Amino acid sequence: MTNDPQLAAELLALAAENVELRLQLAEAQEQCIELAVDAGDLQAEIEMLRARLAEVERDEWRRAAGRAVA
Repeated sequence: MTNDPQLAAELLALAAENVELRLQLAEAQEQCIELAVDAGDLQAEIEMLRARLAEVERDEWRRAAGRAVA
């Protein structure tokens, strides 16, 4: 490698920092995946709620139309 102890120490420090940064990146990527899954779940729930709201509104319109005809 090298006979310069200062250079060796700096390389070792850089390698250690690189490892730490890679660990932080892996954790951030894991959090991004979890957020994406949560977002997908929330989107599905929103779509279900919108569909249910449309059904309720449709039923209300039908009841109102039925009262108007009767």
